[in-house]
Amino acid sequence: MTQRRVGLWLVGAFGGVGTTVTLGLSALSRGLIKSTGLVTALPDFGKLGLPEAAQFVVGGHEIRESSFVDSAEEFRKNSGIFDADLVAACRDDLAAASARVKPGVKLGAGPTIAKLGTWGDESAPRTAAEAVDRLEADLAAFVKAERIDHLIVLCVASTEPPFQTRDVHQDWNALNAALADGGEDLLPASSLYAIAALRGGHTYLNFTPSLGASIPAIYQLAESTGALHGGKDGKTGETLLKTVLAPMFAHRNLNVMSWVGHNIFGNRDGVVLDDPSNKASKVDTKDRVVTSILGYKPQTLVTIEYIPDMGDWKTAWDHIHFQGFLGTKMTMQFTWQGCDSLLAAPLAIDIARLADVEKQRGRRGLMRHLSCFFKGPEGVEENDFFKQYDDLLRYVAQSA
Repeated sequence: MTQRRVGLWLVGAFGGVGTTVTLGLSALSRGLIKSTGLVTALPDFGKLGLPEAAQFVVGGHEIRESSFVDSAEEFRKNSGIFDADLVAACRDDLAAASARVKPGVKLGAGPTIAKLGTWGDESAPRTAAEAVDRLEADLAAFVKAERIDHLIVLCVASTEPPFQTRDVHQDWNALNAALADGGEDLLPASSLYAIAALRGGHTYLNFTPSLGASIPAIYQLAESTGALHGGKDGKTGETLLKTVLAPMFAHRNLNVMSWVGHNIFGNRDGVVLDDPSNKASKVDTKDRVVTSILGYKPQTLVTIEYIPDMGDWKTAWDHIHFQGFLGTKMTMQFTWQGCDSLLAAPLAIDIARLADVEKQRGRRGLMRHLSCFFKGPEGVEENDFFKQYDDLLRYVAQSA
């Protein structure tokens, strides 16, 4: 019996998360590493029929002309991550995946992201329709060449600036008609990728705070093609802790007066988030979770600062000022340091595996049960991590 082949198409392929996902899948399939960090490797998920690492075929889009090997070496030298022997053992898989990466599009990505690379600039699309057509053709060619049974387009690209939606974004027919003449201001690049994926009936997952599929018009498109989608903004570090700790304060009836979070990190995400416009998208999803869990709004502040020498390492310091019995004011502080890409990559693999389960069961539309993986889960108001995880386990029990 031929083994099922799951395509994983990475938008922003040669970035830290894309490279770590690709290296991780290769190392897992070769039995070189343990499954530490993968939620779907826990016993609760054992009966789901999840795809194994060897079943994934990686390709992608990128605006920087590079390779997975070069990217892995860059992270190894600059951030001290990835063992040299591991990269060497996976070199053939990384090279094969690199050959399947195509030049991406920058239309609507904003000036800061556009400056990261020039790959494909000589044939850059002039309209949104041209961009979507080209992206969709790349996806179709990949599916055909690699005999893919299910294609998952996973956006792990840099964070775009906030996007203001208009009437045209409320209806797919109107938006589809506008694509022909649409330029930079019609849609951000993440949404062009989403349309290309969903129009072809493929799955689209947004691991970034960018707009992606998060407008009514694209929801309607997904419904019409029966495509799966989910997101957004992977919950990996400081915000994960917020969604774990905030329920504690709520359940103990402790009044949080203020919650301040200060984040510093390097890498290309840091370069992009150093632009105030791009930073605003990230701050929004990081800041809203505390209020939604507590049921009231304390004074909050989230800062993100680019420190080049940090590389792929991120440090967050949080200060929580709260009031207890007899009005006594108390303080909790924590420091979190983690490797950004190594925290994100296993979760990206998790949601891809779970999306394939949905595809095998013939399901369609928004995957709300993935909410515990995201800072701003689509279609879900609940941000309490434990309640979100219980929702995932209920889904597992119903699907196993």
